[in-house]
Amino acid sequence: MTRPWTGRAGRWAGALLIAVPLLLALLGPLFAGEPGPRAASFTAGGGHWAGTDFVGRDVWRQVLLGGRPVIVAALAATMLAYAVALPLGLFSALTHRRWLDELLMRPLDVLLAVPSLLLILLVAAVMRPGAAGIALLVALVNIPDAARAVRAAAAEAASRPVVEALRMQGESWVRTALGYVGRSALRTLAADAGMRLTGVLYLVATAAFLGVGAAPDAADWAVMVDRNRTGMFVQPWAVALPAVLIVALTMGTNLLFDAALTGRGRGAGPPREPQPGHTPADGDGTDPGPSRREKPNP
Repeated sequence: MTRPWTGRAGRWAGALLIAVPLLLALLGPLFAGEPGPRAASFTAGGGHWAGTDFVGRDVWRQVLLGGRPVIVAALAATMLAYAVALPLGLFSALTHRRWLDELLMRPLDVLLAVPSLLLILLVAAVMRPGAAGIALLVALVNIPDAARAVRAAAAEAASRPVVEALRMQGESWVRTALGYVGRSALRTLAADAGMRLTGVLYLVATAAFLGVGAAPDAADWAVMVDRNRTGMFVQPWAVALPAVLIVALTMGTNLLFDAALTGRGRGAGPPREPQPGHTPADGDGTDPGPSRREKPNP
């Protein structure tokens, strides 16, 4: 039985949910215009259709300007985390030296035991990171979990006899790791990337909500939720608009990845294992056919 939010319905729902915050984040600064004169705090009307915020600025203009910092920081942190975790996890899964595997993974387990937000707050107490600093911090706290996920996804494929056959044929580590092991774990890693992007968005937004990596009056969706919550019952749009956009972005990301992976799973199976003496570069791993077999001696 097909789940209600998979396949085409899930793709459309995810695309619609994610389109609005993405368009506002990418194109919003182009239409924000110049800041007008400030009005009274938490008021509606007076040329401000979404009202004013805690210092009298136009809420809609702040919404147009506030999406780009959140999304850029989340995407940068996710890519940085996988740039380190992918080679680390693949190397750990493919190595035959147990001591080297332990040397790579055990320090990550120590970092994994520390709550992510607590580690960010501890570093922020010593230094004041900017937008780039918060992206690096969020990437750092995601590397241990991402590396463990890559290693777990690649370990099963790395233990197959075909990997040993590729080694004996003299294939390079890069071709073995990316050409076969990485392809075998692709669907699992794609699902993990979708979930991790949602978690990174949560961490970036929470850090900005707590004043880490963003100025107290910055045009940032998370900062808007934090600074305007004192007037939520007087002027709710200042909190509701940025909060709904953050929720739509995270929900849409999850639905898109889930629907895409479900559709891919119906039509494609795991990659075929290449036969000994027949590398992945030569073809798809099937029998070479009569024209390539050696003729038996009479």
